[in-house]
Order: sequence, then C-alpha cells, then structure tokens
Amino acid sequence: MTARRRVLLLAPASSYRTADFVRAASRMGVDLTVATDGALFLGGRPVIPVRPGDPARGAELIASRSGPMDAVVAADAPMLPLAAAAAAALGLPHNPADAVLAAADKARQRQRWAAAGIAQPRFEVVPAPALDSAIRQAAAAIGFPCVVKAVSLSASQGVLLADDADQAVWAAARIRRVLADACQRAGEPLLVEGYLRGPELSIDGLLTNGGLTPLAIFDKPAMTDGPTFEETLLVTPSRLPDPVLAEAVRTTGRAARALGLRTGPVHAELRITSTGAAMLELAARSIGGLCSRALRFPGGRSLEELIIASALGQPVPVAADRVPVPSGVFMLPVPRAGVLRAVEGRDDAAAVPGITGVTITIPPGRQVCPLPDGDQYLGFIFAEAATRSDVEKALTTASQRLRAVIE
Repeated sequence: MTARRRVLLLAPASSYRTADFVRAASRMGVDLTVATDGALFLGGRPVIPVRPGDPARGAELIASRSGPMDAVVAADAPMLPLAAAAAAALGLPHNPADAVLAAADKARQRQRWAAAGIAQPRFEVVPAPALDSAIRQAAAAIGFPCVVKAVSLSASQGVLLADDADQAVWAAARIRRVLADACQRAGEPLLVEGYLRGPELSIDGLLTNGGLTPLAIFDKPAMTDGPTFEETLLVTPSRLPDPVLAEAVRTTGRAARALGLRTGPVHAELRITSTGAAMLELAARSIGGLCSRALRFPGGRSLEELIIASALGQPVPVAADRVPVPSGVFMLPVPRAGVLRAVEGRDDAAAVPGITGVTITIPPGRQVCPLPDGDQYLGFIFAEAATRSDVEKALTTASQRLRAVIE
C-alpha cells in the first residue's frame, strides 16, 4: 500500500482560507498537519502552535514536532516567512527567505523590478520620518495624479490617490495613522508612485523552478479612479486579447523571478497601459479572501487542490483558458465605519440567476472600517454563467440587493 502524502499547512487564525485547504487535502487523500498562531477548529487534525513573528524559532519547533513531511504550504501571507523557514528545516522545496520578504515589501518590489527593467509605475521611496516637504518633493517628481501607499499593507489598505501636493501630504498623514493602528513597524517608509491608466487585471499562477503556469486571469471591470482603490468585481476569463494576456503572463513571470521567487503560488496585479502590461504588485500567495471559491478547474478541482498538488511535486497542466465556465466574485466593501448589526437582503441576492453563493464573513456586533483604514470586506458573492457579461450582471445585481446595517 502506498503511504499517504503528508503536508504541513501554516495557517494564521485570522485567515479565511484554512477551511478550503483542509477540504482540499481531504479530497486528495492527503494527511494534513496544521501549524497556527491561534485557535482553529480542525476536526481532530494535528495542530502545532507557532509564532510567525519568529521564523527561525518556529521552524525549529515545527521540525521537532511535525515528523517527516512531503510539502509545506502557507494558507495566507502572515505565514509565508515561517513557511519558507520550516520547509528549509525539513529539507523541502521553498522560496528563499529574502525573496519572501521582498515580495511583502512594496518598496523592495519596486527597486528589484527597476533593476530588472520590468515595466511598472515611476516611483519614489520616502524614508521615515516622511516629512511633508519630502512627500511634496517626491510627488512633484512623479507628477499628478500620484498614488501614496504604505509598503507593508495589502488589500488596498493604506493606498490613496492624490491630485496635487496638498492631497499627497494629507494622504501621507492618513496612511501614517493607518500604519500606527495596524501596529506596523516604526520607521516604515512610504511609497509615492505614478498612477497608470488602463484596464486592471489579476493573475493567479503557480511557479515551478521559476517557470509560471497561469491558472486564472481576472478582469476588474469596476475599479475606481481613486481616491481609494477598493477591489469589488472580479470576472474570469479575461476579455482582453490573447496577445495582451500572454504579455501580462510573461511580465508576471519575470517579476516573480526578479524578486527571487522560484516555487509556489503567486498573485499579481497589473495595469494594461498604452505601452503594454505594467506591474502594480505581486504576492507570494494565491488570491485572498474567499475569492478562490469562484474558480473550478478541470475535474472539479479547487485552487487549493492545485496548490497542494504543486507543493507535492505533481504537474499542474492547467492554463488560464481552461477554467470550465465564466465565473466571478463580488467582494462586498465596508460602506462606512461603525458596528455591523446585519447584512440584509441575502435571500434576494442569492435568488439572482447565476449566483452560486453569498457568504458574509464578518459577524454582527463587530466593529468595521472602510478603506483605506480597514482591511476587511463584509463578504463575498459568487456567480457562474454562460458568458462573462452574464456573470458581471449577476454579481452587480446581487450586490445591489444587499444592505449593510451599521451603527
């Protein structure tokens, strides 16, 4: 009898993704051990308590308690440095620690991409303390409109558009407050970069020895032009021409390799400008939140199954155009700050033709805050339909039937 493969999943207690990875491992017949920094209900599966802030010590603890493993997978971004350290300690394929850290720092990304000649916005890194005069100087050098952003945050948190120098200074002050509230490290620089016009898309893929296999390309037909940059509507496959998408995939692969990434999932954000694809950001993880539930691959496999299979060294012969049917997700933004009492209209939203699920992820009674200060969405709506237009229409209609009651 062939021994069951053993996978270590590193999952922060705050992650949306853990349950999906657990289900994927169960469907695959994989023995799963979970390392986490909090309480997770995992149906009796082995759990190793860890502290992701100390990767070296955490890796030692995991190696002493986990036993032999065939692969290490991180469910979400906070566990990526520890996942790299744990895989190294267990003698398994992994990304270099420096590459993982570079992918988590928007300023280091920009600098490495600039050195590699990868298309991206013009940028200036403003060291801390980011004085008003330094912000004005950087913004003037970039030109207007410009984008001011924190280098350590994600999900559009701490990102603001500025149309002039005064707005740039105001944006920097507000982002410093966001960083303080998020307990980020003292002395973090800010990034000022040019605003690129054109369609925005995201690419999810898997790296194998530095080669990128694209899994899904999402259009973002509802992206705003600031001052915040909420991601709401994602639809796949993309409407863009194949040559444009091919260039975007090539650019993403080059960007990942320039950071030093060699293996595992990547999630990239790009703008398609008049001169071609330009990198906005890239993370050494798969798409966030519950968005992966919008995807189903040949054989009914989930994105999490493909990630685990790739980590186990199994080939993943899936191209972006092989997602069986058009699908999408609508991420529900927080409309205003306060205490969430209810999200009304879920049955009406679920009844829209094409809608396959409505999931509210924030429980009643929780304090909520919109972008750019907050980092959460109220929930997710999922759809499948015969055409991309039908998916977009279904998601938009369903979102309009929901109402958040916030006091």
